[in-house]
Parts: sequence; structure tokens; C-alpha cells
Amino acid sequence: QVQLVDTGGGLVLPGGSLRLSCAASGLTFRNYRMAWFRQAPGKEREFVSSISWSGISTYYSDSVKGRFTISRDNAKNTVYLQMNSLEPEDTAVYYCAASRSPTQVVTTDQYNYWGQGTQVTVSS
Repeated sequence: QVQLVDTGGGLVLPGGSLRLSCAASGLTFRNYRMAWFRQAPGKEREFVSSISWSGISTYYSDSVKGRFTISRDNAKNTVYLQMNSLEPEDTAVYYCAASRSPTQVVTTDQYNYWGQGTQVTVSS
């Protein structure tokens, strides 16, 4: 049984930082492209960032480029999202996802497994 467990969310002041983690089990982690999506109230789930199986290639949405960093540790079956310079517009539930696609994909239908989500709230 595949399981992705998202942790690390919370309440943070504008300009602050958070680090999200996603621990995977039940799958051969190194065979999967991993990604983070987010969903704000009343909005569709949107792509944030992804990382190739090797960790060499990373991709970011324009809204987070330069502020967020995705990384993975294949020995620990874990993917991370370091979020710096957080803005109120970053407030959302953040989900990690796993895809078998060998190429970069940004749509939810290309991802096979999902975490339960972790709430990030940026507010003063």
C-alpha cells in the first residue's frame, strides 16, 4: 500500500520560512518523479515544484521561483520543500505527489499518488 505523509505546515509571519517534508512508503521511491502542489480556498490545485528521480532536475512555478527549493533524499524516501520569504498569497494546503512520468509534468492527472496535505498559513 502506497502512502505519502506530508508534514511541516503551520502558521508563519510574512517573510518567514517553513520546511515541508513528505515521507513515502510502499513504492520504489527512486523510480518516481516527486512534486509539490498547493490548493488555496476556492481555487484549483496548482503545481508548485517538482524534482526528477535523481534530484538533478528541478522545476518551479513562476510564483515561487527563487523563494522555494525542492530536494529529495532517496535513502530516506523523503522529499522536502524549503519555503523562504513566505507571502500571504502562499497560504494553502500543500500536497506532495508521485509520478511515474519520465519527463516533467505539471498537471494533477499525471501524478499517481498523493499525500494527505499539510496546511500552510502566512499571516501577521
